[in-house]
Amino acid sequence: MRILLKFEIDCDPDAAWRALHSPRAVAELYGPLLDVEPLEEAPTAFESGDDVPVQMRAAGILPVGRQLISVADRETTDGHGRVRVFRDWGVPLTGPLAALDVWDHQMAVSAVPGDPTRTLWRERLTIGGAAAPALWPGLWVTWQWRAARIRALAPTWAHDPELHHPDADAAD
Repeated sequence: MRILLKFEIDCDPDAAWRALHSPRAVAELYGPLLDVEPLEEAPTAFESGDDVPVQMRAAGILPVGRQLISVADRETTDGHGRVRVFRDWGVPLTGPLAALDVWDHQMAVSAVPGDPTRTLWRERLTIGGAAAPALWPGLWVTWQWRAARIRALAPTWAHDPELHHPDADAAD
């Protein structure tokens, strides 16, 4: 079973790619619906080959399970140019999602055709197993929430704070 998303966001593809690799930015995609907390020291950025166990809690209170985020990056091209794909093929370890036999979550970012300042975001979650039909509706709702959060947060991903230079204070 699959859940597919495709939409444009207000940041460039490099900013979207950095956000996909930021454990903090990824956790924000689920907030405040779910809190995603690493069970071990979290990397500052996900890298291809990483396996990061996380705990999920509904509204920060109710444990809903643990999941292993396993990262694999790849790059390809389509008719419009470069496409970067972040794949989480980890597995749910505990909780309701652990009843799934298949978990394959891929997120692709590329420039919007004709507008390199915006990103075309494509996402595919594939789940399988006897429990998949029962879990699909809840995951579909969660992925619609994610899409709304991605759209809302994307403009902040491109923000580069101005560097504070001590010499600037002396000039005032």
